[in-house]
Amino acid sequence: MTVNDDSMRAVQLLAPGQPVADREVPVPACGPSDVLVRVRAAGICHSDVHYRAGRSPVEPLPLTLGHEVAGEVVEVGRDVLLHNVGDAVCLHYLVTCGRCAHCLNGREMFCATGKMLGHFTAGGWAEYITVPARNAVPLPHNVAFEHGAVMMCSSATVWHALQRGRLAGGETVLVIGAGGLGMSAVQLAYVQGAALVIAVDRDPTKLSLAARFDAETVDATGLSAAEVVEAVRAITGGRGVDVALELVGRADPVQVALGSLAPRGRVVIVGLNDTPVAVDTYRDLIGRDAELIGSNDHLLTELHELVDLAAGGRLQLHDVVTQRVPLEAAAINGVLDALEAGRAPVRTVVIP
Repeated sequence: MTVNDDSMRAVQLLAPGQPVADREVPVPACGPSDVLVRVRAAGICHSDVHYRAGRSPVEPLPLTLGHEVAGEVVEVGRDVLLHNVGDAVCLHYLVTCGRCAHCLNGREMFCATGKMLGHFTAGGWAEYITVPARNAVPLPHNVAFEHGAVMMCSSATVWHALQRGRLAGGETVLVIGAGGLGMSAVQLAYVQGAALVIAVDRDPTKLSLAARFDAETVDATGLSAAEVVEAVRAITGGRGVDVALELVGRADPVQVALGSLAPRGRVVIVGLNDTPVAVDTYRDLIGRDAELIGSNDHLLTELHELVDLAAGGRLQLHDVVTQRVPLEAAAINGVLDALEAGRAPVRTVVIP
């Protein structure tokens, strides 16, 4: 099957610091090892705010943004054996060589030729997208396209972060930031055997949803970092937490994460932040035999694990996708503005 139309609608970044714009662009060609996917849902991530603002450079411009993508296969390359027209898929956003030492050893985010969808190669805010067939992860019939899309970043990012934090059964987890990533983090921490998950945010609606996923909650509105730490420690009986995920990308939440640690605790930094963070090496790390860990992207193997969890009902995203917008620049810019102002809903997806 081939697509008859030569062009398609897309929403692109034309220049850093400018709103994204509606564009008419060619339908991407499907190479021999590729699949052409009709986009059914594409997430809007806080990273897209950084891309639009120019805080994280995007190239080459103009470029179609959108790295959380799910859809239907409409064309397969002649060498593709494992996908068929009509398959529902969600897309691994790291397009890599698949052959280098990094790719072969579970470190594909460091592939020298790797490109991220919607950052360094065309993304999913469009009617169609082409990716290597290995990037197309089968999406079970009982998982909605919009849920498959947000799994590709928000869920996958925190799943990888929990692996980096070496969460063990019976441990306690702190999730700072109860947005799209945070809601997956709460659920996935329990999947990995956490005894208690604590969610911190300033949005009562998000905290209420986190509580529905069995998290204890701390409303940080009007509180200093020290006061939030005190509240977290009170919930744990003064001991602190074993793993803290920082999902916000600001200095204060990093201080909260460090201050909340139990002995031998691990802070995993996920939120993007361009402001230096002060660390008291003895108080925060050495004295507790603690660790400060960075977590970058995720792995293709982890996406297959997530899809299985969603299909089995252990990762529930129905209440996490709280807004849907059309494939129109005005609507998408509105969501990006709300994300930048800290007043966006939990997760928004674009429905072409």
